[in-house]
Amino acid sequence: MATVAVLPGDGIGPEITRVASSLLRQLRPDVETVEAPVGGAAMALGKPALPPETRALCARAEAILFGSVGLPQYDGKPLAERPEYALLLLRGDYELYANVRPVRVFPGLEDASSLKPELVRGLDLVVVRELTGGIYFGKPKEQRQIDGEDGAVDTMVYKASEIDRIARVAFELARGRRKRVTSVDKQNILETSRLWRRVVERVAAEYPDVALDHLLVDNAAMQLVRRPGEFDVMLTENMFGDILSDEAAILTGSIGTLPSASLGTRKTAGGAFGLFEPISGSAPDIAGKGIANPTAAILSAAMLLRLSLGDDANAARLERAVEAAYAGGARTTELGGTLGTDAFAEIVRRKL
Repeated sequence: MATVAVLPGDGIGPEITRVASSLLRQLRPDVETVEAPVGGAAMALGKPALPPETRALCARAEAILFGSVGLPQYDGKPLAERPEYALLLLRGDYELYANVRPVRVFPGLEDASSLKPELVRGLDLVVVRELTGGIYFGKPKEQRQIDGEDGAVDTMVYKASEIDRIARVAFELARGRRKRVTSVDKQNILETSRLWRRVVERVAAEYPDVALDHLLVDNAAMQLVRRPGEFDVMLTENMFGDILSDEAAILTGSIGTLPSASLGTRKTAGGAFGLFEPISGSAPDIAGKGIANPTAAILSAAMLLRLSLGDDANAARLERAVEAAYAGGARTTELGGTLGTDAFAEIVRRKL
């Protein structure tokens, strides 16, 4: 029996993860879902952000269904004393180097976008972000005296092998989509970007059926709001991807509809071990009110089915059920509707 580690976490995490976990069990009663504390929820119990028992559960699981971590009372504390530290530890434990973030506008939700409906109608792109290298992880990373005054240093480092493996994720993904990769860099300024472009072009030569184009990051940010429908797979390094994926997400009108997967080097019987989570964060201001949109968590469960359990059929069923719910007029409160978390989930359940 396959095991999925369910880590609800903080804020709205428990509310929306409960929904996703329930639908996962409905589709796959043969899958064991085991819940464990993480983040602020674990710290409230006097435990570290990633307790040993939670870590042990993840070690024997085929995948992690993650909620969210982060609470305002921990703001300003050192990273190791914050709920978010759990997420960094999990990324390190399983070398989760590839963040895959689909961005899709469901039919009927075009008016929710901040852009004109005609610009986002049919929008369907994926951001593939390198997750374990770059400026977030380079050394040295410190505050120190520079020429007699306070200063700070962050180091951006990439190895060719790191770029190679994330590029292959993007090209493989594009092969199953519209066969186009847009690689984002800053090669006119950064040495890491010059290496990035060389390696990506080398990998592209092995995928003659996939078209490759390059965009400087500032131009990419502009084109995302100018012509978003022309993107298929966007390939980025860590920091650029962090920024651009959030920009792309808001094109849909609600970050409550967008899932993500962080995939690593560990393999499962059905594919790749991964951590699957909505991108909305813990949203503590609406936690406990029953109004959080569970769509992103539900679609994260669909990605888990497809990428870690190798169950494309049930993943597609779940995705179609969500699309049918929106096509039928179902709307949560942040989309101008009246449905709460459980009411929207029940509609999706009936559509299954």
